[in-house]
Amino acid sequence: MQNPSDNQGKLVRSIGLTSAIVLVISSVIGTGVFKKIAPMSAELQSPGLVLTAWLVAGLISLAGTLSNAEVASMLADSGGDFVYYRKIYNRFFAFLFGWTNFAVIRTASIASIAYVFAQSLNSLVPIPNSSPEMSEMSFLGLHFLDNLGIKFIAIALIIFLTYFNTKGLKLGEKLSNTLVTLMIIVMVGIIILGLTSSVGNWEYLKLNSAKFNPEEMQGGTLFKALALACLSAFWGYEGWNSVGYIGGEIKNPQRNLPLALTIGMIIIIAMYMMMNFVYLYILPIDEFIKIHETKNGIGAVAVVTHFLGSWGGVLISCLILVTTFNCTSSTILLASRLFYAMAHEKMFFKQVDYIHPKYNTPSKALTLQAVWASLLVLSGTFDQLTDMLIFAAFIFYGATTFGVFILRKKMPDAPRPYKVIAYPFVPAIFILFCIVLLINTLMERPSEAIIGLGLMATGLPFYFYWKKGD
Repeated sequence: MQNPSDNQGKLVRSIGLTSAIVLVISSVIGTGVFKKIAPMSAELQSPGLVLTAWLVAGLISLAGTLSNAEVASMLADSGGDFVYYRKIYNRFFAFLFGWTNFAVIRTASIASIAYVFAQSLNSLVPIPNSSPEMSEMSFLGLHFLDNLGIKFIAIALIIFLTYFNTKGLKLGEKLSNTLVTLMIIVMVGIIILGLTSSVGNWEYLKLNSAKFNPEEMQGGTLFKALALACLSAFWGYEGWNSVGYIGGEIKNPQRNLPLALTIGMIIIIAMYMMMNFVYLYILPIDEFIKIHETKNGIGAVAVVTHFLGSWGGVLISCLILVTTFNCTSSTILLASRLFYAMAHEKMFFKQVDYIHPKYNTPSKALTLQAVWASLLVLSGTFDQLTDMLIFAAFIFYGATTFGVFILRKKMPDAPRPYKVIAYPFVPAIFILFCIVLLINTLMERPSEAIIGLGLMATGLPFYFYWKKGD
């Protein structure tokens, strides 16, 4: 009798260091660097504090990256953190991580970024929209027919990129390499043109908003404001650990995966700091607060239009199209490997445990992921879900970093191609930050935190069902 696995392909180690770095960058730079300047300005009311929040969030993310890199250097395989948790903790915690990523974190990210792509396209080429009557129709409180034209474009993008990434890892790798190169060239161009523009004013970087009160912005109040602003910045940095999902397809992963994570994050932090510096050099902070209050427009578009004119608005809109297209593609490519790894361990739908025999890609994981992400697009709930799940994401980030301490104790003599610098201080700082962020979110936004935990718990019936059939 023929084994079903005989009809399958296998994952192939074909990704080198440069391509792995590109995938780190392309899975992170999406919408945050263009959109989050407005809500962060409204929260902090000060250019200096906004830049501080971006830097703090970047350094904290880098500390998490460096810690993750040590674990990855020891345990690299397809599935990333899912594989790490199974070996460090247990199957149940690994399942919770994977299920939460499928239910919300990664699929909602795909939906959200694809939706911003459609919105950006709509700003260049108007897309027919739903009638007011259709927009008001709801089912279970969800407006599936609202903004239907934009939703269809977002879903079409998800379907196209899923099909594209089904045809082989090399295609996705080449696409990311091309688009990241283009993206960085344009971003560097905007930075140079912005800094040399005559409309910029160094005083804007010192000028706080009209509502800023230095006496109020001290101590605990300052900490809370910075913590909430950092949540916005963390969305900009979200996704840095995704490249670990293709650990089984990276050449010499024990060396290349830690290097890709570290180099990629340093490049991203540098680009984010320079872009936000330009924003606050070109426009006073009150302008970004107005953009946030109107809930319309994108901060980066307002900035580039201001110093380059209407063609600059077209340029930045095209840049957002490129970054969101690229980030959607990379997230689709990387996340599907996590769901395949879960199914391979009999902790997910068994049909997903499949590698296409011709293209050597997890085609069924890609398809299921596309279906769920498309439903989230129609529901219109993806932004709310990702906001709620930032809380849950930091539970897992902290757990990976805590794994550094566990592995140092359990496997002291195991080969470590990469060791986190300044151990134990760097991982300890990141864990401490995760704890503080979780406590602050529970206190300041309890409903989001509780709903985030509830969404994680939706996987419990599936876990016990799959465990029973194992």
